[in-house]
Amino acid sequence: MISITIDSYRCSGCGTCCVMCPDVFTLNPLTGKAELIDPDQRPDEAIRQAAAFCPEKCILIEEEGDIP
Repeated sequence: MISITIDSYRCSGCGTCCVMCPDVFTLNPLTGKAELIDPDQRPDEAIRQAAAFCPEKCILIEEEGDIP
């Protein structure tokens, strides 16, 4: 299984992920940090690109068995 997580400590709230994948990511109005709209979202190429373009590298795509 593949999961997407956001390291909210590292997130600067720049919104790059929200611009690239507005159906997947949103900025929390209270914290100003990115979060997933659907926590069970499956990563596709657009989500992988958003993770790659994240300036803080806080979007993590992990497959079951990956060592954190």
